Amino acid sequence: MTAPSRQQADPIAEPETGPSDEVLRQFVGYHVKRGADAIQSELGRALKPLDLRLLTYSALALIVTNPGLRQTDLATLMDMEPPNLVVLLDALQQRGLIRRKRDETDRRAYALVPTAAGKRRHADATQAIADSEAQMMHRLSPEQKATVVQAMTMIRAAYQESKR
Repeated sequence: MTAPSRQQADPIAEPETGPSDEVLRQFVGYHVKRGADAIQSELGRALKPLDLRLLTYSALALIVTNPGLRQTDLATLMDMEPPNLVVLLDALQQRGLIRRKRDETDRRAYALVPTAAGKRRHADATQAIADSEAQMMHRLSPEQKATVVQAMTMIRAAYQESKR
């Protein structure tokens, strides 16, 4: 019986011949980026039939779960510049997924509310993402998933602190 090849033992191992990314594998950020790229690609594929991207889904999800959310608050939650957010919201509104209404407490501001179609699209997209993520994360135990989330949260907090 022969020993398993390196390819069989580690499905993401570098090729045995040809260029190597070994110089980058020493950095945690490299692994985080590669993992994030894989997740974003898979989630993008899952959302495509629903005519959503991860960014538009994120905005829709925040609006559905926070009806009446102000545009400025959404920009903060999504860490987006307001002018960039306006383009995204225009697209959601044109597709009938959200509507803007004047904020009753501040007539200069707009509150964002989901339409019935937006709520349905959000539910369908949330299920598609949950299914896709379950498939991608099937090798991780619940404890490992919690550790990944905790580590990413700590990295993000350290980054936020460094920006102050």
